[in-house]
Amino acid sequence: MSSRRLIFAALFLTCGFAVGIVVTGRMKSGTSEAEAQTRTPASPVVTSPAALASATSGLPDFTTVAGRTVPVVANISSQQVVRRSNSPFANDPFFRFFGDNDQLFGSRRSVESSLGSGVIVSADGYILTNNHVVAGESGRISIGQLPAITVSLGDGRELNASIIGVDAATDLALLKISARNLPTMPWGDSSKLKVAEWVLAIGNPFQLNQTVTLGIVSALGRRNVGIAAYEDFIQTDAAINPGNSGGALINGRGELVGINTAIFSQSGGYQGIGFAVPSNLARRVVDELQRFGEVRRGSVGYIEIGPLTAQMASELGAPSDAKGVVVQRMQRDSAAYDAGIRPGDIIVAFAGATITDGAQLSRLVQDSKVGSTAAMTVLREGRRVELKVPIRSGN
Repeated sequence: MSSRRLIFAALFLTCGFAVGIVVTGRMKSGTSEAEAQTRTPASPVVTSPAALASATSGLPDFTTVAGRTVPVVANISSQQVVRRSNSPFANDPFFRFFGDNDQLFGSRRSVESSLGSGVIVSADGYILTNNHVVAGESGRISIGQLPAITVSLGDGRELNASIIGVDAATDLALLKISARNLPTMPWGDSSKLKVAEWVLAIGNPFQLNQTVTLGIVSALGRRNVGIAAYEDFIQTDAAINPGNSGGALINGRGELVGINTAIFSQSGGYQGIGFAVPSNLARRVVDELQRFGEVRRGSVGYIEIGPLTAQMASELGAPSDAKGVVVQRMQRDSAAYDAGIRPGDIIVAFAGATITDGAQLSRLVQDSKVGSTAAMTVLREGRRVELKVPIRSGN
């Protein structure tokens, strides 16, 4: 009996040991398979240089353009002595209306500083910038107290600059430094710019020298912005900030297509709307300032115009869909009056161009050659009248 129990116990232990080996083996086998699936690293994704080039081939590369044009943009610093009123009502139009408070409260002298950018437009030292960079907040330069202007070049040199001429109407100024063999860039044709074309803005925003920003042309021919008397701006979303004024707007070929002038901002910083003077206009201003020290513009004398509304068109006997501007008042000694234009006339065309707003008409008149005669079409009591207007000097 005892021997049978011993044999049965031995068989029981042997079977249990065998089962344990099988179960343990299966568990180890399952664990190793799971670990293998978990721990086996995925094959690394290797991107070849050719694949990277293919992926980025659709993006613009302006490194060469920037390298060639950045040295052409200089830093401009201007300081001038200005006289400020001590009157606590100096900025109050109500009190200014009743007379000059400076006689009562006196005035003081202070130094006004302004910083901006400039573009080297000739190898012998002519530099184009904004008038407000040179003249400061007032926008005016006193002949007796010209501002002290310092130009910092990309190679580290700081040179004094003289003023060749300023044009407040376009907010441009031409400076001259004593230097030779300076880097320049070619002029571009701003009339060939297209909306959504890539452009670079180069300048010195917040005194950060030689900063390049990238954007597109947002709009062309912007007028009625309230920046200058003569407005025909390029609008861009390339970042333009304080200090960029007078800097270069460059196209994708490295050509100068504009002079950065102003930003639209409610905070004082970049908000995606910047304005630049087109290069074709800037080039003409440079030529006039070099030759005459001023920009000579055409004029037809004092004539005040207003927008044409449908109601006004009806009252003046014109079609309701008529386009143009209305002559509201004028001076009798003006060239326009001598040509036969009268208050109540609707100007619909000037020098062959259809008139849509007053800023456009003003620009066309100013662009006319002094001494020439321009054709003007008006609607008078519903009839078209063709007139010849002499262009006189507006300076």
